[in-house]
Amino acid sequence: MKLDGQRESGNVDDVRDSGGGSGPRLSLPGGRLGLGTVAIALVASYFLGVNPMTVLNLLSGAPGQSGSEVQRPEPSAAPAQDEGSRFVRQVLATTEDVWRGQFQAQGAEYKEPRLTLFRGSTPTACGQGEAAMGPFYCPADQRVYIDLDFYDTLKNRLGAPGDFAQAYVIAHEVGHHVQNLEGTSAKLDQARRRVSQAEYNELSVRLELQADCYAGIWAHDTQQSKGLMESGDLEEAMNAASQIGDDALQRGSGREVVPESFTHGSSAQRMRWFKRGFESGDMAQCDTFNTRAL
Repeated sequence: MKLDGQRESGNVDDVRDSGGGSGPRLSLPGGRLGLGTVAIALVASYFLGVNPMTVLNLLSGAPGQSGSEVQRPEPSAAPAQDEGSRFVRQVLATTEDVWRGQFQAQGAEYKEPRLTLFRGSTPTACGQGEAAMGPFYCPADQRVYIDLDFYDTLKNRLGAPGDFAQAYVIAHEVGHHVQNLEGTSAKLDQARRRVSQAEYNELSVRLELQADCYAGIWAHDTQQSKGLMESGDLEEAMNAASQIGDDALQRGSGREVVPESFTHGSSAQRMRWFKRGFESGDMAQCDTFNTRAL
């Protein structure tokens, strides 16, 4: 991915050196959960696009807070110059450009999300965020949260190397922000109270696949306007989508593949919807909620 000379977003808060990693860990009735023992399990369940109000509240038993009530660590005064943080700021800037244009085309204004770089754990408006969950988006404070150590997991444990695979992670989370602005996320949260778990799982799959499609739109528009993609980039994103399909993750953990338990979609579905967004660049083509064939 050719990012040299690209602008960096000013919407990134870096709290990696603030001591936020010492916050409380999520716990189940059986005891406390350490990062090492739950990393892959949580990533497998909620990787890329977790709605923290589902996982954080279920695991910690604590309600979320409003964005204004969260006691946030103080971010670094000046942007860090390490390669990882600069990469995140540049990729986030490309998503801002893409979605500003998409919303303007519909006569609407795009409200940019903020992104928090943290280490270990951090307070969010959806509960205490943990690095073990992978990157996630919190609708309550309209923030994306990323511990950059996750990219090692993506490459070494999940078999999805490459800078464009890493960029896809950010684009997917920003896709959830777009859904939040559209009101889709709120509708799904409301549905939780009136549908069965199996029905909610299906809705969750549709939400995640739409975010994959939106990530595809980001790739399409970024390539059309900036020509940032290099040979092999599309394959990196497609491979990442394949490696994080629910069926691939269940097989990789030695479990039986149970489609009824899927929350993010199969490998084939995730690749199909990312590709659909990439080939069309059209948000109307990402309506996963009104199609029978996913």
